Amino acid sequence: MFKKPDKNKVRIKKHLRVRKKISGTSERPRLCVFRSTKHIYAQIIDDTKGHTLVAASSVEPAFRAKYDNGGNVDTAKEVGKMIAEKALAKGIKNVVFDRGGYIYHGRVAALADGAREGGLEF
Repeated sequence: MFKKPDKNKVRIKKHLRVRKKISGTSERPRLCVFRSTKHIYAQIIDDTKGHTLVAASSVEPAFRAKYDNGGNVDTAKEVGKMIAEKALAKGIKNVVFDRGGYIYHGRVAALADGAREGGLEF
């Protein structure tokens, strides 16, 4: 009998395959995306040092006061704008986009568009 593969295991496998090629440096850190069913998270990471430079998510209290739902396209775009704003404040303008094994569609694409609108280049 055919057993359907676990979606998250497949995503993690894709993510590891992509991570072989993509790495964040101090000049151009990595913008990493994680999406759950209810929320979306973004981090800007310097892989050479292993430090998270900037983080934003739909779970933050300032964000939750404004938006009630963290799991739709509109809020993902706002999280993208929020991470771009925080990154520019720290002097980060160029990043490498890491979609985290997710398809570049829907909330992931909206977060990327929001980050671009906010001033990040990738």
